[in-house]
Amino acid sequence: MNPMRIPAVPLERAEDRAPINVFVVSPNSSLRQELQDKLGLPRWNVIQAGSGAGALGQLRKHGGDDAVLLLDPMLPDLEPGEFNRMVTDRYPHTQVLLLNSHTGQLLAGSASPTPVSTGLLDAVNRSGPIRSGLFPVPPSEGEGLCTMPEGVVQMHGMIGKSEQMQRAYATIRMVAVRDTTVLITGESGTGKDLAAQEIHRLSPRRKQPLVVVNCAAIPETLLESELFGYTKGSFTGAVQSRIGRIHAAHGGTLFLDEIGDMPLSLQSKILRFLEQGEVQRLGGNDNFKVDVRVIAATNCDLKKLVAEQRFREDLYYRIAVFPIHLPPLRDRIGDLEELAVAFAAKYIPGVLLGRDALQILEQHPWQGNVRELRNAIERATILVGSGREIKPEHIVL
Repeated sequence: MNPMRIPAVPLERAEDRAPINVFVVSPNSSLRQELQDKLGLPRWNVIQAGSGAGALGQLRKHGGDDAVLLLDPMLPDLEPGEFNRMVTDRYPHTQVLLLNSHTGQLLAGSASPTPVSTGLLDAVNRSGPIRSGLFPVPPSEGEGLCTMPEGVVQMHGMIGKSEQMQRAYATIRMVAVRDTTVLITGESGTGKDLAAQEIHRLSPRRKQPLVVVNCAAIPETLLESELFGYTKGSFTGAVQSRIGRIHAAHGGTLFLDEIGDMPLSLQSKILRFLEQGEVQRLGGNDNFKVDVRVIAATNCDLKKLVAEQRFREDLYYRIAVFPIHLPPLRDRIGDLEELAVAFAAKYIPGVLLGRDALQILEQHPWQGNVRELRNAIERATILVGSGREIKPEHIVL
């Protein structure tokens, strides 16, 4: 996140002046309410907003002159840097301060060095962490997106603090709340399936099914019936009617993994489903309306496949509405230690990764990416036996 420009605005006023407007912007209603309880009249007039768009509406309504905006970076609709630029351009006398999404307290370095109201800063930071300041996701879904104390964004199930992964996390967060079709690209083993899971987990559809179809794993002769379903007697062995996986994803998300391997003969039917939101079972005449959000993934160069006439151009543009690219491990080698330690702890809690072993791992090209690293660490934890440290002799590549 780019450093935010904070205007030098003195906020201290005489006691008989009108209260200062303090805009609390966060998707977490509990965090907003607890901050309002900490602040409040007569000194501060707290105005809540749950999104970037909502905050801009409140600023238009109440005015932004000599105001303070406490910003939780986990906006559901706008990237925080973009939102800050919009506020600064339209309301240059509004001071923006970043909140830690875990604690509700001000992030280090976000407060202005100019004489801001120490009373406001003390009020925000007093009484320890906000009790319910975690980014809201359903308890049954586990942790979702969160902001580390130093401002580093992480996601449940995904590991890496590198700049490339931070960009990917931010992109995932922005698109998750919409119904936009997403195309995730990247080499095999980069975690495209995890990215798809996170998009679904953070989306309004998270309580509905996430249905996964690996287009490369299902034989071409079976893929159509798996996707669209079939009626009784439509082919030999169809002893009863069955809905397809697209229909099974109704209300939720359909993840078409390895879509580059989908047969040309089936691509036109997928395109029709995407355009019309309807499916027709094999052997049937009825069309069924389905409400499905589609995420596709591939390790292929789809543009090259289009040029070779192995992938429909119209389907490519239909699924590539919002592309997300996951970098190979060799391009984010700084994340390797964190990944290796996490994998090792999964197999043997408390095991140590020796410095010499780490150096061997860092020098490897990792053509298989994170999946290859995970397998290497699993082998190492087997070879370490009853030992408590992974050493170079345990690394088999």
